[in-house]
Amino acid sequence: MALCVKSDLPLWPSFQKFNVSSFLNASKLRAISLKLNHGQSDQPLIISNTGEKKVIRKSGKKEHHLWQKRDSAGSGHKALNLVRTICRLPNEKEAVYGALDEWIAWETEFPLIAAAKALRILRKRNHWKRIIQVGKWMLSKGQGATMSTYDSLLLAFDMDGRLDDAEILWNMVLQTYNRSLPKMIFSRMISLYDHHNLPDKVIEVFADMEELEVKPDEDTVRRVARAFEALGQKEKERLVMKKYQSKWKYIHFKGERVRVKR
Repeated sequence: MALCVKSDLPLWPSFQKFNVSSFLNASKLRAISLKLNHGQSDQPLIISNTGEKKVIRKSGKKEHHLWQKRDSAGSGHKALNLVRTICRLPNEKEAVYGALDEWIAWETEFPLIAAAKALRILRKRNHWKRIIQVGKWMLSKGQGATMSTYDSLLLAFDMDGRLDDAEILWNMVLQTYNRSLPKMIFSRMISLYDHHNLPDKVIEVFADMEELEVKPDEDTVRRVARAFEALGQKEKERLVMKKYQSKWKYIHFKGERVRVKR
């Protein structure tokens, strides 16, 4: 019996949809991949028509801050102008305060940095009365309530012999800040009382230091020991030196600073 095969059926139906162009494209892609794997990865895959490589630069990362730094540019010049202005004035509160008010008249915000620099300049020049005037003016404006300002004012009161004002400021600072007072302010007040030969006041401030657990520096320890000695309390003088004086001291030996045991 003869096998009847229809002529319209394909002999190889599985290869009917084979696309020669797709096979060639796949071969080219494999060849490119092999070249890249053999150390040619530094060549650009895309080249412009003009033959020039296009350089793509990434934009820098933008930083966002939750705070905005005050611009201190020109604050030194502004501080010097203030110092020159008030140093020419007579020692009258109204004149000095008027000049200070004019100094900030056109400012959008209080020039705190320039005012702090002006205080430092006045301190270097030993203009104690001007430090008192500028410091009290700043505080009256609700500005500059910092430990640096308080320290400058206490020093100026000390050098100007105004113990009553120093004690008023000291009591205010002690009540306001209490346990957050730094060692610097205690040392300044003890130095003030020691300078004016008030050993009992030195002991009072030292008692506050001990109560608030503020450890004194070596200069303060010597002043306190001297105060106990002046009051005739030799035993307490010895205890203070034993408790707080460092076991080490520094001496200069052959041009070098050497630490030795006491």
